[in-house]
Amino acid sequence: MLDRFLFGRVDRISPEAPVPVLRFEREERRLGGAANVAANVRALGGRPMLAGVIGADEWGAMLRADLAAAGIEAALIVDAGRPTTCKVRLATSRNQQVARVDYESDDAIDGAARQALLDACRGALPGAGALVISDYLKGAISAPLFSALVAAARAGRIPIVADPKTPDPSLYRGATVLTPNHHEAERMSRQRIRTDDDARDAARVIQEAAGVESVVITRGEQGMWLLDGAAGSRAEHALPAMAREVSDVTGAGDTVVAALALGLAAGLTLLEAAGLANRAAGVVVGKFGAATATIDEITRSGSR
Repeated sequence: MLDRFLFGRVDRISPEAPVPVLRFEREERRLGGAANVAANVRALGGRPMLAGVIGADEWGAMLRADLAAAGIEAALIVDAGRPTTCKVRLATSRNQQVARVDYESDDAIDGAARQALLDACRGALPGAGALVISDYLKGAISAPLFSALVAAARAGRIPIVADPKTPDPSLYRGATVLTPNHHEAERMSRQRIRTDDDARDAARVIQEAAGVESVVITRGEQGMWLLDGAAGSRAEHALPAMAREVSDVTGAGDTVVAALALGLAAGLTLLEAAGLANRAAGVVVGKFGAATATIDEITRSGSR
């Protein structure tokens, strides 16, 4: 995805309708979606290889250019029948969002694009330390594609971190770690989550229904709940939120999966990797829009 921001000043209400008039001042572009995951891996010192689907349009060209500028290697499959997902946000100079326009299609990608995406992922797996599968319900991730990716990663003993969006947990069967946020976990478990006990029960339901090893539920200001099922055991932990100041939670989940996967690739335990991810998320929610965290920022946040 491409995130595009149009910043300006609001001084009046439109005479045509009861909406603010944004006087344009500047524009910013940022990597979004799975590209933001890759950007976070890069910022944390890892070497990401991004695979995804774009359209044959100006947004796709911009995304390619921005990935190259960020030093991120990418295999972008072009599907001329769909637009590159682009979210255009109108915001004031004080970072207050006024409106958002989404250019996207959530239709499933066709067979040729799906095979090309699978081939690109398989080609990148040898030598990889972890596989992140980021599902945004835009049509790229299907059950057959997910199953094929899981099989290829498991054959290479590569941990799989899956960031879900669909309420059907069975789609993510075989992942090493599933990372739903609070609302996604409620939908997947069909349970309300208000307390640590609720989070524990939901994580257990999701683990069994999805057939995954471990579950990390991100709970915003409530921190994280971790169910570590490595080696058939069950260790459960509540991790408190690390944010000092919350500005914008956009993309925080991308930061979590990036840091979690990078930690596992480096040989950390799931609890250690989740602690790193928790601190990284505490850094990015203090920034506007989809953002990244560096090791230096995480280190400094822990010394405050």
